[in-house]
Amino acid sequence: MDELTAGFALCGSHCTFSGAIPQMKALKAQGFSLIPIMSNAAYKTDTRFGKADDIKSQVEKICGREVIASIEDAEPIGPEKLLDIMIIAPCTGNTLAKLANGITDTSVTMAAKAHLRNQRPLLIAIATNDALSGSAKNIGQLLGTKNIFFVPFRQDDPMKKPRSAVAVFEQLPQAVFEALHGRQLQPILYS
Repeated sequence: MDELTAGFALCGSHCTFSGAIPQMKALKAQGFSLIPIMSNAAYKTDTRFGKADDIKSQVEKICGREVIASIEDAEPIGPEKLLDIMIIAPCTGNTLAKLANGITDTSVTMAAKAHLRNQRPLLIAIATNDALSGSAKNIGQLLGTKNIFFVPFRQDDPMKKPRSAVAVFEQLPQAVFEALHGRQLQPILYS
């Protein structure tokens, strides 16, 4: 896989970075060239889960290049055909809604739009508290969209957050392999 390039985008579900970043390392270890992309919330927001600058530095060290964090810097991904696959991990409900409705107002949504124009796979690893309510229709719409695939997901805390779901991040490398072959990794829903 040393000839494959993956865009790896992080959105603002800071509590799931600890699940997503190890998968970035795993893909790098498998020989992928990685282009990091971060939403404004991921790129600039300090939280109890870490300082934005520390996370950005960690991602840049893993990928060996600077993070794309602007719409202008993300746009060439399409015309220059930079990626074999794009991964959004974590993908928030906000970004899901934008993807489902064609809204391109962040570095991540621009990168996804630019990448999809080349009819190459986009892999989504959701992390949203409203996956089984407000975001459900967007997940359904994207599941039926050509070249869009999902990392399998499950409810993360059914008793306290009954509508929340998070990707099974450990399944990301296998989901990448399947998406590169035009297949959705099954089962999509884990219990």
